[in-house]
Amino acid sequence: MPYLGNEETVKELRRALSNPNIQCDQLRYRNTVLRVIRSMSQGVDVSGLFSEMVKACATVDIVQKKLVYVFLCSYAAVNPELSLLVINTLRKDCQDPNPMVRSLALRNMTNLRLPSLVEYVEQPLTAGLRDRAACVRRVAVLGWAKLHHLQPDSEIDAVVVNELYSLLRDPDPVVMVNCLRALEEILKEEGGVAINKPITHHLLNRLKECDLWGQCEVLRFLQRYRPKSEDELFDILSLLDASLVSPHPPVMAATLSLFLSLCSGVPSVSLAALERVRGPLLAACGSGSREMKFAALCHIQLLLRSIPGLLGAHYKRFFCGYAEPAYIKQRKMQVLVELVNDDNVGMLLDELKGYCTDVNPDTAQTAISAIGRIGRSYSDKCLEILTGLLGLKQDHITSAVVQTMRDLIWVCPQCSDTVCSSLEGCEETLQDSQGRQALLWLLGVYGERISSAPYTLEGFIDEVKSEISPGVKMELLTAAVRLFLCRPAETQDMLGRLLHYCIEEEADMCVRDQALLYYRLLLCGLDQTRRVLQARRSDPSLGVFIGRPAEPVGQWARSFNTLEPLKDGAVETEPASRGSPEHVTFDPKPRSDLPETLSCSYSETGRSDGDGDGGDGAQPPDSRSAVMASSTAAPLSLSLSPPLSPEEFERLWLQRQALQDEPGCEGAREEEDCVWVEECIECPTVPHCSPQSLQAAMQLVNIQALAFTPPQALPWRVYLYTHARRGTARRSLVLGELLYTGAACRLGDGRAEDEQTEATAAGRAEGEDGERRGIKVTLRLQPRDETCLRGFLSVLTTVLNTLTEHSD
Repeated sequence: MPYLGNEETVKELRRALSNPNIQCDQLRYRNTVLRVIRSMSQGVDVSGLFSEMVKACATVDIVQKKLVYVFLCSYAAVNPELSLLVINTLRKDCQDPNPMVRSLALRNMTNLRLPSLVEYVEQPLTAGLRDRAACVRRVAVLGWAKLHHLQPDSEIDAVVVNELYSLLRDPDPVVMVNCLRALEEILKEEGGVAINKPITHHLLNRLKECDLWGQCEVLRFLQRYRPKSEDELFDILSLLDASLVSPHPPVMAATLSLFLSLCSGVPSVSLAALERVRGPLLAACGSGSREMKFAALCHIQLLLRSIPGLLGAHYKRFFCGYAEPAYIKQRKMQVLVELVNDDNVGMLLDELKGYCTDVNPDTAQTAISAIGRIGRSYSDKCLEILTGLLGLKQDHITSAVVQTMRDLIWVCPQCSDTVCSSLEGCEETLQDSQGRQALLWLLGVYGERISSAPYTLEGFIDEVKSEISPGVKMELLTAAVRLFLCRPAETQDMLGRLLHYCIEEEADMCVRDQALLYYRLLLCGLDQTRRVLQARRSDPSLGVFIGRPAEPVGQWARSFNTLEPLKDGAVETEPASRGSPEHVTFDPKPRSDLPETLSCSYSETGRSDGDGDGGDGAQPPDSRSAVMASSTAAPLSLSLSPPLSPEEFERLWLQRQALQDEPGCEGAREEEDCVWVEECIECPTVPHCSPQSLQAAMQLVNIQALAFTPPQALPWRVYLYTHARRGTARRSLVLGELLYTGAACRLGDGRAEDEQTEATAAGRAEGEDGERRGIKVTLRLQPRDETCLRGFLSVLTTVLNTLTEHSD
C-alpha cells in the first residue's frame, strides 16, 4: 500500500536528481538514486522520476548503473515510450571495454521485456554470443531464450540455433549449460534440444567442470539419449560412476535417475546402482536441512519397493529424533516398517512403542498404525504392545489402537481372541467417530465372543439421539443387527428401539434408508438376514503375504528425482479408516519382476512319461495332444493386470459351492462361462517351503499368491490368481487353490473319467481307490478356454517341480 504523502517525496527526489551540485558529487548522486530505490521498495509510486533516472544511468559508476537498471526494468512496462530513451544508453554500454558493464547492459536490455524493443536487442545479443568474455556470453545465451519467450510465435532463426549448438563446446561450462537451457526453451515445440552421440559424450567428459546445479541440468538432458550398443552403454555408465556416489544429494539423485533410464533393459545393472547409492542416501537422511532429509526419506521408500532389504542393517539411522518435525518422524516410521525382520523386530517395536505416547497426536497414531502393520507378521508381540496402550486411557491413543486392531483382525483372523478380550471398557475413553466405528464393527462381527457386547451396544443406542456422526449411526445399525443374529434374547429390545428411532425420527437419509433396509431384511427371515450379514469368514489358519515383494525398477523409475515421491511417497500406507474394513478400497499394484505380460512356453513337465513297466511307451491320443499341437502357434501369456482383491477372489471362488448347493446347479454351471479342473501334482516338499520362496517363484511367471497357510501346517493351502491369454484370444481370469493334507489326494467327482484314465497312462503313482499323493490343484477359468487352462496348469506344474528340486 503506497504511503500517504508520497507526492512530496517524489517532488523532493526529483529536485535532488536534477540538482547540478548533487550530479557533480558521485557519492551524493548514488545515494540519491539509492533513496529512489528505497522509496520504490516501500510502495511509493516513483514512476514519475523515469526521465531523471534515465539520465542517471549515464555514469561510469557500476553500482549506480545497477540501481538505475533495477528502477528501469520495474517501470518499463508503465512507460513504454520513455523506455526508448534507455536503449541508446544500453547499446552504448554493450560496447564498453569493461565486460561487467557489457553483461549488465545485455541482461537489463532483455529484462525490459517490451515487444517494441526487440529489433534493437537482437544485434547486441548476436554480438554477445561471440564476445571474448565468458560472463557476456552467459548473459547473451539466456537473452535469446528471454527474447523467444517474449515473442513465442515468431519464426525461429536457424542461424541463432546453430550458433547456440556450437556454443555447447564453449570452454566455459556455464555457457554450455545455459545453451542447453536456451535451446530447450527455443525449440520447445520441436521437442527441445536434440541430444546425439557426439553431444552426449562431450557433455559427459565435461560434467566435472560444471557446478552443482549445472551437473544436474546436464544429467537431466542426457536422459533423452539412448545408446546404440551395449558397449556404448557401459562406456557411458563408466563415465557416470563417480557422480553416482557424489556427496551432493542433487547430483547423486540426478545420476541415479539417468542410470535407471539408460538401464531400463538391464535390471541387474539398475539394482547394482541402487546398492551403490545406499551410502549417499543415508548421508542425506542425516542432513541438517529438514527439506533435504524429507526428500531423501521419500526417495528411500521408492528404492525399498525394488530392494526391500537394501537398508536393513542401517535401521537405527531411521530412529526419530526428539526435535524433528512430525512429518519427518512419520516418514521415518513408514521406512522402519519396511525394514523389520526377525533380528530387529524386538528393537523396532520398542522404539515404536515409545513414539506412541508422543505429544503430537498424529505422530502417536502413525506409530500405532506402524505397529499394526508389523503385527501382520509378528502378531503376538504387537498385540501385547497394543493391549498395553489401551491401559493408558487416552482418547487419541485408544482410538488409534482400536482402529489398528480392527484392521489387524481383518487381515489376521487368528488374533480375534486376544483382541476381543482386550476391548472391555474401551467405549468409555473413545470420543472420535473413527474409533467408535471401529469398536462397533468389532462388537458386531465378534459379539458372540465378547461377554459385554450387548451392554456396550445398549449404551450407544441410548445415546443415539445425541450422536452427530452419520457413520457411527450406520455402523451401530449394522452391529446391532449382527449381534441380534447371534444373541437375540439380549439384543431384541434395543434393536427395536434403534430401528424405530432411525426410521421415524432420524433426519439423515442415509441412516434412515439403511434402517429401512435392515427392517425389511428381517421381515424376510433370519436365514436370509444371515446370508447377507454373516457371510462366510476367512479361514483363521490362512494369512496374507506380508511385506512388499520386489517390484521392477521400471514401475517407479520415471518418478525418481521428481516431486512425485514427495506427494505420495508412502509405501503401502494405511488408508484413512472409513467405517468397516469391508468398505475400504483395495487398490493393489501389480507385483512382478517381469514385464506386465509374460510369454510362457507350454511344456508338460508335470505330465512327463514314467519309466513304465514295458510296452512301447506310446501315450493314447487325447485332447491334450491337440492342445500341445496348437500351443506352438499361439504361446501362452500370463499377466497380473488388472489386479484382483482378496474380497473379489473369495466371491468368485465361492460361486462353485453356491451352485452345488442350489437346485438345478448343473444347468447353472453350463450357463456360466467358466470351467473348473482338478489335478494332483506330486511335489509334497513344496508345503515346507517358506512363503517368501513360494511367492518369489510364482511371481517369476506372473502368478500372484493372495493367501497362504503357514509352513508345516495341515491342511496347507495357497490361493492364487493370474490372467491368461493365448495368442490374440480374449484374456481369461484364472483362480487357483493348492491343497496339501499330508495324505493321498482324491480328485473331485467333477473330473472326467477319460482324464483320470489318461493320468494313469501317463505313469502317475496312483492307488487302487483313485488316490494319489501330492498337492491337489483346483483351478477356475473365466471365460471358458480349456486350452489356456491346460497351458497354465503346465506352467504351474513346472514352478512347483522346480521348488521341489531346490528344496531337495
